[in-house]
Amino acid sequence: MTSITVHRQAFQINDLNLWYGDHHALKSINFPINKKEVTAIIGPSGCGKSTFIKTLNLMINYVPNVKMTGEINYNDQNILNEKTDLVDLRKNVGMVFQKGNVFPQSIFDNVAYGPRIHGVKRKVHLEEIVTKALIDVALWDEVKDRLHAPALGLSGGQQQRLCIARALATKPDVLLMDEPTSALDPISTLKIEELILELKEKYTIVIVTHNMQQASRVSDKTAFFLMGELIELDETAKIFSQPSDQRTEDYISGRFG
Repeated sequence: MTSITVHRQAFQINDLNLWYGDHHALKSINFPINKKEVTAIIGPSGCGKSTFIKTLNLMINYVPNVKMTGEINYNDQNILNEKTDLVDLRKNVGMVFQKGNVFPQSIFDNVAYGPRIHGVKRKVHLEEIVTKALIDVALWDEVKDRLHAPALGLSGGQQQRLCIARALATKPDVLLMDEPTSALDPISTLKIEELILELKEKYTIVIVTHNMQQASRVSDKTAFFLMGELIELDETAKIFSQPSDQRTEDYISGRFG
């Protein structure tokens, strides 16, 4: 008898619209995101990619004059309601930005920052969490002898992996990555990509990228955004070989303009 794998969804977005003042930035987005998969979001600058990813943990709320309608269901609960605990949401849905925004503290304190906020006080527990997070991002061997040195002394690639470790330290379900390798050299980029492939065994990952090759290498699903609309969402292999929409084909083949 053939077994059927049923994917539980981390997110189900239904008819999401977003405005910055009078500007309609996201238009009727319907978007399922499966657990323990990598979903890449591609599209030209200004198409709504970063705006969309910031709705998933409501970081978008920091932007003035934002209005949203529709549903963003995370684990079957619509987070677009006043009862949503934003601290808890952002603990479970972590975010890594384009540039490694390390804190002007030690390597250890950067990783321990989130757990301390969420009530972890005992030194032995913090040490366990920090060690595991650094091992998970393949940074432990590089920094284990200088955990109390300033994090700003790390290379750009190391700082980005440290930021990923900091996000993992709160034990999230989902990791959002907004162009995490755009400021990195090819070797550091490769390390981050290898890390993403390893992390998807444990985490749901959504990555915004301008790099078509990166999207094809690391993602299970790819979504193409254009002018605030989700044009196409499908298996990555299909998006890059037989897209359903001509606009998707034009974009990934470089004929878009």
